[in-house]
Amino acid sequence: MEPMKKSDEQLKQELTPEEYKVLREGGTEAPYSGEFLNHTASGMYTCKVCGNPLFNSKDKLDSEKSGAGLRGWPSFSDPAVAENIGLRPDDSLGMHRTEVYCKHCGSHLGHVFDEHIEGKDQKHYCINSVCLGFEEDGK
Repeated sequence: MEPMKKSDEQLKQELTPEEYKVLREGGTEAPYSGEFLNHTASGMYTCKVCGNPLFNSKDKLDSEKSGAGLRGWPSFSDPAVAENIGLRPDDSLGMHRTEVYCKHCGSHLGHVFDEHIEGKDQKHYCINSVCLGFEEDGK
């Protein structure tokens, strides 16, 4: 995939103010507000900015069964294509976390945590709905 060539000005015109704040400025949508929180269709979650495939619906977790503080956002156990997801330290807000971003366009997606969910240790990719598009299987 070619590197994204859209300017911040172009993205400000294409995205809603909330999408821009989260995707380009590292913000967070309000918990329980996102359209993909309880989404159960089968398909691929993509980057809202560039369309990069990010997470498969088969790897979507029930965020209500996660640890305290991580409820209210769509969550995944694994990326669909590991090379499409970047990770970097995020020490903002007085916390040490690991940021998840799209490697193609550099957009902020959310954070990843090590969790004990449903009886097993696994990754918990906590992703903002406004960062995602969705391509349903068979369409």
